[in-house]
Amino acid sequence: MLKIAPLSEELIPEIAPLAAQFRVTLQAFRGITVEPNAAAGAEELREYRDAGFPMFAANLDGTYCGYLVCRVDEPCVWVESIFVLPAYRRQGVAAALYQQAEEIAASFGEDTVYNYVHPNNAPMIAFLKSKGYTVLNLIEIRKPYRGERLTQQIPVGENRFDY
Repeated sequence: MLKIAPLSEELIPEIAPLAAQFRVTLQAFRGITVEPNAAAGAEELREYRDAGFPMFAANLDGTYCGYLVCRVDEPCVWVESIFVLPAYRRQGVAAALYQQAEEIAASFGEDTVYNYVHPNNAPMIAFLKSKGYTVLNLIEIRKPYRGERLTQQIPVGENRFDY
């Protein structure tokens, strides 16, 4: 059975490896290989907790398999991070977590949750599309990170950007 609960201090040691894997996944989208760092994951979760960010953990059949962190800039709700272990994907875990963010947004009278999504993150883009979300207006323009390999170009209107 799937259970979603607030991510308390007691759960941080259970969820920290997932936060570490989330960071590994994000770096891979940039062509950077890193090892998971559970201590850094725990520190990140505690920073979110200390800042008052709503956080939730997903437990499916006794295993903590996903988490969600939201940032609230009232009335806007942003998903800072959402991650589900690969073996638990496509089982409703992300949808149940994301529902928590949508409920927070609804409590402010809002109909949407805002997301930053890497353009190579096809699974997340497909997930958000299935929930009725689409690209709004954000283009991140920056210098490449140290060690980042730009392997493609993305057209946006009349422009092409290295990515």
